[in-house]
This record gives sequence, structure tokens and C-alpha cells, in this order.
Amino acid sequence: MDPSISQLAEWINHSNRTVILTGAGLSTESGIPDFRSPGGIWDRYNPEDFDYRNFMTRESAREKYWQMATEMYRTLKPAQPNPAHLAIAELERLGKLDAVITQNIDGLHLKAGNSKEMVIEIHGSALSVTCQGCGQVYDRDEIQRRLQEGLKVPYCDACGKPLKPSTISFGQAMPERETREAFRRASLADLFMVIGSSLVVHPAAALPGEAKRHKARLVIINRDPTPIDQLADLILRGQAGSIMAAVIEEVKKGQSA
Repeated sequence: MDPSISQLAEWINHSNRTVILTGAGLSTESGIPDFRSPGGIWDRYNPEDFDYRNFMTRESAREKYWQMATEMYRTLKPAQPNPAHLAIAELERLGKLDAVITQNIDGLHLKAGNSKEMVIEIHGSALSVTCQGCGQVYDRDEIQRRLQEGLKVPYCDACGKPLKPSTISFGQAMPERETREAFRRASLADLFMVIGSSLVVHPAAALPGEAKRHKARLVIINRDPTPIDQLADLILRGQAGSIMAAVIEEVKKGQSA
């Protein structure tokens, strides 16, 4: 057994407030490409074309946005949780999780069994659609049916303003409540785990530092180095799924000992 796995399991079992931040590297094991990696969505589209201001002011931008969003949704919709998602959900069932803060928009933490109250989606969710005027929320499948029937750009039934997936676009303000709650949870954590995040996208990239300033232990599980590795108390390199599956088994052993 890797001593790092045992160490992390011990810290989890002795923690009162474990907070986990997850990024795109967690979901690549479920078949969802990282947008920024070779072959990702930004290899085929220019991110600047999807600036929020363009979406709100130009019909052509809205049409192009929904074309891209539909392509993404075909990958997201059938995706299933991998062992890392399932391990995080198991931590909640064991009473060893305070919050999951995720940069991912795929809803896989909820599919894995985490409760909605436990998951803070700071970049929103692709599984719903929000009116940019009155804020009415629609089920994504309902809107996709309209698009499949030939509609190019969907508009709100109530107020007529543009509809957009409930995700945060370039140039769009971060959700205040979720962002505030994410920093609050980080500041209260005694163990802060980063899983599958490159830690280059803000404000999420600032959360580990917030946790460290308040004396939390910091653990980073990632395939590649991150800009804040020097702050970490423990680093585990490799696939999140196999690492977290091993960690959860050790956590259970520790609880039954």
C-alpha cells in the first residue's frame, strides 16, 4: 500500500471538515474531454466567440453558442460517474465530507450520489438552461428537443429573452452565492483536497490558498504539477479514480478498526 494513500485516509478519518475541490481532470476518466487539452472543445472553437457580451447582443453569436453547446451536451448527457466520483459520494455517506466545490458543469457528483446541498457548482451546470432576462430555469432536455426540431436559438416562454445553459461563460459574472459559499467552506476546512484541477482558473484556483491561510492541510491529487504544489502537505500523482478508490477503502478500514 502506498503510504500516501494510508496517510490521506488517516487525515480524512481525523478530519472534522473535509472540503474537496474538483476540476476537469476528474471527469476526463468519465469520457468528458478537458476543454483546454488537445482535442478539447477549444481546439474546434474560438473561446472569444462565446464571450457573454456577444451572446447577449448578437443573434449570430447566440446561434454559434448553441451549436457548440449542443455538441458538448451530446458528450455530457450519457457520461457516468467514475470511481473518483463514487468515492467522493461515499465520503458523504460515511459522514466525512463537508462540501464538494466543483469547477465541472457535468452534474456527475449528483449522479454519483452526492446530495445537492453538498455540491457547490461554481461554474454552473450544463444540465439546465436559464433565461438571461427573468431567470426562469428550464430542463436542458426540453430545450434540446426544441433545437432538434429545427430551432436555432431558444427564447424564454415567459419574457422572450435569450436562453442559455446554466453555465458561466467568458465575460459573465461568477455566481455570487456559490462563490461566497465556496470561500466560506474553504476557510472553515481542516482538510482541503484538490482532485483533478490544474488550478489555473480563478477564482477556484484561490480556494486552496484560502484553506491554507486558515491552517487546513492541503492535499493535491492530479496527473500533472500545479502552480501551488509547494503549498501542499501531500501530493498524489496519477489517475484520480484509482487513487480515490484506494483511499476510500483505507478510510473504511480505519473506521472499522
